[in-house]
Amino acid sequence: MPKLPALPGLRNAMKTKRTRREQVLAEMDTVLPWARLLALIAPHYPKAEPEGSHPPMPLETMLRVNFHQNWYALSDPTAEESLYDSEAMRRFTGIELGDDRIPGKTTILNFRHLQDRHALTEAIFADVNAHLADKGVTLRSGTLMDATIIDAPSSTKNKAKARDPEMSSTKRGNDWYFCMKAHSLETSTAKLQDSRVWDELLHGEETSVWADGGHVSAEREAASSASDKVWGV
Repeated sequence: MPKLPALPGLRNAMKTKRTRREQVLAEMDTVLPWARLLALIAPHYPKAEPEGSHPPMPLETMLRVNFHQNWYALSDPTAEESLYDSEAMRRFTGIELGDDRIPGKTTILNFRHLQDRHALTEAIFADVNAHLADKGVTLRSGTLMDATIIDAPSSTKNKAKARDPEMSSTKRGNDWYFCMKAHSLETSTAKLQDSRVWDELLHGEETSVWADGGHVSAEREAASSASDKVWGV
């Protein structure tokens, strides 16, 4: 006999372990100056949509989605999906499945564009940094070094009867992909190791650099330390 699914809220209440993401989001929920940030954005946020459209999403919901998206480097579609997949994300944004509307990828994109048009991203970062500095915490911007897999069809059932010559095979974890890699805004064949394009990806003004263990280098660490950059590899 199949088991009846537990209610999401009840299932969460019965958890005996908090994930790292839950701990981080709970801390950010406490320390960030939400009222000040909302007041900063509110004059530019639409009060109503055109007649016949859905009303705008609550501003605080969109701001929290935007923070989460930036902290975890999520694309707009992935940020939307995380609201369905992650109880921690929904709790942080104040969304209850079945009761509240969930912003779609276009709504999330439009909110980012709104910040860009009114130079709000820089203002928010400065406000948050000043607030955290008062609490003895420093927020830094940096460069995250990792390649994104761009999957491609491996079939030769096409007009050229061949695979894309710019694509190749690579292994990530236990899975093999026929693909190319995107290094920041650069792409390469998947055979190219991420660390070989290190210098091309850094702009030289970073205050910190973060990457996984595949980028470990005593020479790069020494150069980073000499220029007072945080070495997060």
